[in-house]
Amino acid sequence: MPGLLDRVSTLVRANLNDLVDRAEDPEKMIKQAIIDMNNNLIQVKTQVAAAIADEQKLYNHYLENQEQATQWQKKAELAVAKDADDLAREALTRRNSYQSVSDGFKTQYDEQHKQVQLLKDALNQLTAKIEEADRKKDLLIARSRSARAQQQIHDTMSGIGKSQAFAGFDRMEEKVADQE
Repeated sequence: MPGLLDRVSTLVRANLNDLVDRAEDPEKMIKQAIIDMNNNLIQVKTQVAAAIADEQKLYNHYLENQEQATQWQKKAELAVAKDADDLAREALTRRNSYQSVSDGFKTQYDEQHKQVQLLKDALNQLTAKIEEADRKKDLLIARSRSARAQQQIHDTMSGIGKSQAFAGFDRMEEKVADQE
């Protein structure tokens, strides 16, 4: 029983595939493929833009925390110059805290920057592939139309010998010959 179901399933799939193959118009499919590629390009561009925005935010956070660390460093130096050791220690503690956060943002920024570069490279490659496909589109459509025309000519030529009009003409020619 399982063998029969497998055979029926294969037969149904084969017939469906044959129907799809006959329904596919290469010209329409090529145009749709280009449309799909351009839609993918838009999605990738959106992702790249979001990654760039995240990269810029990380960089801004890094700069803000670095600036705070620098300000607290100056306050610590000023406190040391005034012999206010307690204030100097507090300022250095805050400076270290801001510097630590700043370093963390710098690390994240560097990683994000690498990812953005990879995304930009991928975007450039995708753009190049789409441009190439767009250039090939017209050639493929022309080739498809030419193949279709050749098939129609072939079908017409092969049908000429089998046409009822020619068969009737040949019969009448034989009849006339018989009369003669």
